[in-house]
Amino acid sequence: MFLAGLYKFGDINNNELLIINLAAVRAGRISNTSSSPSLDVTCKQNTTIMRKFASFILTILIFTTSYGQETETVYLNVNDRSSNFYIIVYPPKIPWTGFIFLIPGMFQKAQDVLTQSELPKYAAQQGILTIIPTFKTGISSFGVDTATQASFLDMLHSVTTRHKLIDQRFYIGGFSIGGTCALKYAELSISNNYPIKPSAVFAIDAPLDFERMYNTTTRELRFPNTTKDIQEENNYMLKRFKEEFDGTPVEALHNYRELSPYSFSDTTQQAIKPLINLPIRLYTEPDVLWWLAEGVDYSGMNAYDLAALTNELKRMGNRKITFITTTNKGYRKPDNKRHPHSWSLAEPTDLVKWLLAQK
Repeated sequence: MFLAGLYKFGDINNNELLIINLAAVRAGRISNTSSSPSLDVTCKQNTTIMRKFASFILTILIFTTSYGQETETVYLNVNDRSSNFYIIVYPPKIPWTGFIFLIPGMFQKAQDVLTQSELPKYAAQQGILTIIPTFKTGISSFGVDTATQASFLDMLHSVTTRHKLIDQRFYIGGFSIGGTCALKYAELSISNNYPIKPSAVFAIDAPLDFERMYNTTTRELRFPNTTKDIQEENNYMLKRFKEEFDGTPVEALHNYRELSPYSFSDTTQQAIKPLINLPIRLYTEPDVLWWLAEGVDYSGMNAYDLAALTNELKRMGNRKITFITTTNKGYRKPDNKRHPHSWSLAEPTDLVKWLLAQK
């Protein structure tokens, strides 16, 4: 299954304080100048003050204390509060041990990650600057498209510039489509020699092969007695597949293989070659009996893609990839509803320990 949004999460109600600050105020956290024009806001003061402070740049930030830790919401476009922003969870002390992007699933808000997992809090406690993005393409993004990956690069530039993250280890991971996005970025960063490449990547029950997903979706739509939730999701996804990939796999197979982090049918293994030396963790909970009760069989489970990717990368020489299957770990907060497609598959203490061990 691909959508976190099939079983939607509620918003987090935090007490937030809006602060309009000079960018130089938070010394050590915000650089004196902003190199990203989209982060700048015009100083709307009188003419005398504008001349006096012409060299300063204003940034709109939201600071809040959540779960006993300082968080910050940074909007790259101050006129848009629904997308193109990220939440930072700060470690309690300096120096930091690295920084991590935790990417939400499809139709998840950045705030939902703070509710669904202890991972942001624990990672920050271990000294990792933790960033939870909502990309410019919004919460319905597929994560692998050019626009989303470009937004990812913009946010990386914003974070690394503002916090002077020179030679810091960079980790990346996500849940569902967020994990798909993470693996795609890893592939692109290595194959295109980006200046910022991940030290390690993880994905929690992420779909990887969009050709497989298209075929599974069309198959499920043929079945009688499909649950309403699954039917609605499949109809939506089928429409999105055709839009995102400019047709069906029969009509545009190249596009499906080009954008998918993994393609079962691509015997050249082109997409995954950059991952041969990268430390990777893949989490899944293949509870087929639970899924059968929802009208989904093995062909519609993301474990299919994750196991296939693991097998191929191991055969290609990657000795740093780990495929983790869990049992009865999948529950969604706040009511702890059973669901094997959940953030809770990744145990924070063990995952962060593994991340910090990667060089």
